[in-house]
Amino acid sequence: MKIIDISTLYSDTAKLSEIDTYIKKARELAGEGNEVVLTGAGPVWLYLKIAHALHGVARKLIYRSPVTGDVVIFDHSPY
Repeated sequence: MKIIDISTLYSDTAKLSEIDTYIKKARELAGEGNEVVLTGAGPVWLYLKIAHALHGVARKLIYRSPVTGDVVIFDHSPY
């Protein structure tokens, strides 16, 4: 399982102009075919862009927060 803290992808304030850099970092951290958890503080648009970028890369994607717990975004595991 790979855990990506969204807040580590940027410093101070996330900028839409840097989205390609954030996506590249997230894909590197996720690797190929892994179960990935997205967590940490960050703007909704960044979560959505990262989730979209990891579709087809991650086997399973989970959103984790202290309020909701784990929420499965997608699961492409055959089991």
